[in-house]
Amino acid sequence: MATTTNINVRADSEIKSSAQAIFASLGLDMSTAINMFLRQTVRQNDIPFVLTMNPAPKKKSREEMFGALRGKYKMADDFDAPLEDFKEYME
Repeated sequence: MATTTNINVRADSEIKSSAQAIFASLGLDMSTAINMFLRQTVRQNDIPFVLTMNPAPKKKSREEMFGALRGKYKMADDFDAPLEDFKEYME
């Protein structure tokens, strides 16, 4: 069995709280999440995510994504409807 060691990390309290909430929603605690990060770092021999100076792209709305198709396809408004309700869209 591998021995363990402690790591002390300083972090912004708001970032820590937000991260803990996300980890908890995934069934993880902070220690497990940090260990996952460390293991992936070793496994990939690199940082396990892309570091960039560019901000994350803005998520496009449904209208923006399908705007180019306007008039070419009829889109359903109810995505939870049974398949039978979509027959008219598939003709």
